Amino acid sequence: MTASADPKGFRLWPRTLRARLFVILLAGLTIAHVMSFTVLFLERYMAARSVMFDTLENEIATSIAILDRLPAPERASWLARLDRDNYGFLLGPGIAGNPSLDPAASEIATKIERATGLQFPVKVETIPGDRRHLQAHLTLSDGSPLTIDVFPKGVMPLADWLPFVLVAQLALLLLCSWFAMRQAVRPLVNLAEAADTLDPNRNTPRLSETGPTEVAYAATAFNAMRDRIAQYLEERVQILAAISHDLQTPITRMKLRAEMADDFADREKLIQDLGQIESLVKEGVAYARSAHGNVEKATRIDLASFVESLVYDYQDTGRAVTASDVDSGAIVTRPQALRRILTNLVDNALKFGDSAEIEVRRLADDTVTIKVLDRGPGIPDDQLDAVLKPFVRLEDSRNRDTGGTGLGLAIAQQLAASINASLTLTNRDGGGLVAELAIRHHRA
Repeated sequence: MTASADPKGFRLWPRTLRARLFVILLAGLTIAHVMSFTVLFLERYMAARSVMFDTLENEIATSIAILDRLPAPERASWLARLDRDNYGFLLGPGIAGNPSLDPAASEIATKIERATGLQFPVKVETIPGDRRHLQAHLTLSDGSPLTIDVFPKGVMPLADWLPFVLVAQLALLLLCSWFAMRQAVRPLVNLAEAADTLDPNRNTPRLSETGPTEVAYAATAFNAMRDRIAQYLEERVQILAAISHDLQTPITRMKLRAEMADDFADREKLIQDLGQIESLVKEGVAYARSAHGNVEKATRIDLASFVESLVYDYQDTGRAVTASDVDSGAIVTRPQALRRILTNLVDNALKFGDSAEIEVRRLADDTVTIKVLDRGPGIPDDQLDAVLKPFVRLEDSRNRDTGGTGLGLAIAQQLAASINASLTLTNRDGGGLVAELAIRHHRA
């Protein structure tokens, strides 16, 4: 397997969009920077060579003309004036050298030959030694030998501070590329997070509509979509609540008429069916109201006292509900919503297990977990998530005679979301069910 294909190891091509754009932008800017530097360096090198050789040609031509016009006895006194850093003049034949020239020496020889012209034929030779050394031999008009002693130098070296400037420029490119990618990708990340946490039933912050035109337009469109979803959901909940509410009156009237009517064969069955319909309608109203459970104001409550009060209420009616291992402490939550959640969970446990046990734990990360345990038949593992949806009943695993509309756990799930909590169901070791409510950000 190649490195790029290993999801956990080193990847030649990054996985995230931010890293990919960063690599592309940084690589492009770096290549452009290197190309610009190379072009500037070559242009500087060629310009420096041109200036150097042109200066060499002009100065040698001028110096030879001066020495040729001076009387022979005065020429020696002018040599020091005509000397330069990379060449000088010697009165005499000089040193015999090697006539073969390398390309650089040939270019210098050409410049010297052009400087002396046809009047003074010149012969350029390479002088052996550790340092590059050339001598051009020529004869002045009076027959005196003259030698041009040349020590070629390279083009002006790079400044010592230039590498630091290059490093600073690359660092600036790195910083600018990172900042550009951060600005480009951040709106996309914010949009993804907003979409992931989208919940019209909760008062989550709206996506900021500031920034560049495209970002602001996308944020505005997302917020508008969120508002439409919330409106559609509210309309459907209102329809469900209205229908459920309007059905209660005729159902009650039908029950009264059935009870007051003379005895007939199916009278008790009819009253029982009407009771089940009435229970379903009431649960429908409760579910519709739970969709707006966030309207209740959060208050500070003592969790141990709250749970004990709930347990005592059940025990007063003769129900087998107990509380054990209850950690004390205060939390900030919506007490009516929390009571309704626990009531639904306890009722569910009593229906199918005849008893319920409540445990409260405070975890190290400030999360409070409330568990409601029973010893009922449990739920198949592949149906643990399904039963949290509305109108889902498991007839094979639960007793139909115990009733249930399929809305109790759905109401608890919806109210849990409204108080920033999560509800999970797991089968208990030894038989039974564990309903765990995890409340986050609860600190008072």
